Amino acid sequence: MTVNTHTIGKRYEPLVYAVGREKIVEYALATGETNPLHLDLAAARAAGHADVVAPPMFAVVYQGRSVTQAMFDPELGIDFARLVHGEQAFRWHRLVVAGDELSTTLTVSDISEKMEIQFYAFATESVNQRGETVCTGTWTNIVRPPQ
Repeated sequence: MTVNTHTIGKRYEPLVYAVGREKIVEYALATGETNPLHLDLAAARAAGHADVVAPPMFAVVYQGRSVTQAMFDPELGIDFARLVHGEQAFRWHRLVVAGDELSTTLTVSDISEKMEIQFYAFATESVNQRGETVCTGTWTNIVRPPQ
C-alpha cells in the first residue's frame, strides 16, 4: 500500500456557504451554547453585531464541506470505508455572523504513510464576502490498513 504524494499542494475550487441565522441558532442549541450572542438577535445587535454570532466551532459546518471534496477525489485514492477522523485545529481571525457569505478553499498539505497507515492532512481557509480571512484550519484524516 503506497500513498499518492504527487497531489500534495493540490488546491480545490472554493465552496461558498451562506451563513443563516437559524443555522447558527440550531448549532448553538445542539452544542449546548448559552451565550445570547449565538441565540438572540437583539442581544447580538445590542453588543454591536449585525446579526447573531456563530460559535467558534461552527467552522466545522462551513469548512467541512470543502474537506469532503478530497475524501471522494479519485486522484487522492482515499479508501473511504477505512477512513477515520484524526484531528482538526482552527485559528479564528474574525467573527462570523448570520448574513456572511463564506468561501472556503481546501489544499492538500501533506500525505504520508507509517506502518501501512495513511495520513492525509488538509489546510482550509475561509474568507467572508469582503475578502477577509475568518478562519483557517488543519484537518488530519487517517486511513487504516486492510485487515
